[in-house]
Amino acid sequence: MTGEYPSPGAGSVSVKDVGRLLLRCADRPGLVAAISAFLATAGANIVSLDQHSTEQSGGIFMQRTIFHLPGLTAVRDELERDFAERVGEPFGMDFRLTEAAKPKRVAIMASTEDHCLLDLLWRNRRGELDMSVAMVIANHPDLADQVRPFSVPFIHVPATGEIREEAERRQLDLLRGNVDLVVLARYMQILTPRFITELGAPLINIHHSFLPAFIGAAPYRRAKERGVKLVGATAHYVTDDLDEGPIIEQDVVRVDHRHSVEDLVRLGSDVERVVLSRAVLWHCEDRIVRFGNQTVVF
Repeated sequence: MTGEYPSPGAGSVSVKDVGRLLLRCADRPGLVAAISAFLATAGANIVSLDQHSTEQSGGIFMQRTIFHLPGLTAVRDELERDFAERVGEPFGMDFRLTEAAKPKRVAIMASTEDHCLLDLLWRNRRGELDMSVAMVIANHPDLADQVRPFSVPFIHVPATGEIREEAERRQLDLLRGNVDLVVLARYMQILTPRFITELGAPLINIHHSFLPAFIGAAPYRRAKERGVKLVGATAHYVTDDLDEGPIIEQDVVRVDHRHSVEDLVRLGSDVERVVLSRAVLWHCEDRIVRFGNQTVVF
């Protein structure tokens, strides 16, 4: 991983008056010049700039710009309107302008497995994940005592296939308009397209990379029976197509015949924790640009 993707905390600077500009549009000459000129005219100093085009010409252009502008909070809305009028609309851009000093509001949804949930809360408490955890919603009460020391509201909303509609209505009442991101930390319930649409915020999910080869119950046992040589995990955005959403991050660890099913579960859980924390970090740091069913991580 080192050298290929930004590690947690990489390139961190003081967040006071620091803005992040993330954008995507059809590639054409003059894009970088127009963006840089706008920021310079606004009095901003560009701290870093990363860009990528999918083709040498005629592709999709993506860019992440970090800039410093004194008094950013006071002028942010005006800056966003001006950028849309002078640069965004003329170039047909999809863009997002955020303040680094304002952590994203995050809700975590879980069931009974604790490894991903507690890892996210621990990293957040240590300052490794700059986010504001608004709540933990679980369809079982099992993890309440483990969440309590983190001073995060734990809300039990029973959810099964038989009461899915009622459960999702209660969950939406809690989440809608109150969070910027929802993380499924081994939440073992299928979310309906209606829930995803009405939520109005992105969702990130984690699963073992055996999918789709080992779908269903006891994937690690089935993997052992097949003699797998790799155990992995995938973090992705949630779409109506269940586990087919844009992939954010993946990783693997090698295993062999000496590893038991319990070993595979333990190693798989470790990979899941790390992969999910990277994906959440990169989203919270506005490093991810989605296009089609893919992502670019700056």
